[in-house]
Amino acid sequence: MFKKIAAALAIIVGLAMPALAEGEVHRVVFHVDQNDAKVMNLTLNNVQNVTKYYESIGDTVEIEVVAYGPGLHMLRADTSPVSDRIATLSLELDNVTFAACGNTLRKMEQRSGSTVELLDEAEMVASGVVQLIMRQEQGWAYVRP
Repeated sequence: MFKKIAAALAIIVGLAMPALAEGEVHRVVFHVDQNDAKVMNLTLNNVQNVTKYYESIGDTVEIEVVAYGPGLHMLRADTSPVSDRIATLSLELDNVTFAACGNTLRKMEQRSGSTVELLDEAEMVASGVVQLIMRQEQGWAYVRP
């Protein structure tokens, strides 16, 4: 008898819970390895669209854009063709981070013989490729525009 009452209560409570439950949390990592303004803008468009979609269904999404190789120009203060968009997005969206490859940065500095400054919004990681691997191992969805 007690099991039947407990089961009935679980069903009743379960029916009431969806209204109280929060939406799901999604995690997406975007990969940029080309010094191409079209690819960079496509990536930023995707970031905005993914955020808007998940917000529209009551979910949240964490997004990381990882740039390495020639794609690091996206996050360089002196060469980024999308620096204004990144600054604006960072103010509008608190769910987006930008990861710059430390290996690529060091190689660029060695070749130029000077310090390469990153955008304020960029955080340096040891390796862009390793960052992508780690995010995928943590269950993040992977997108390469």
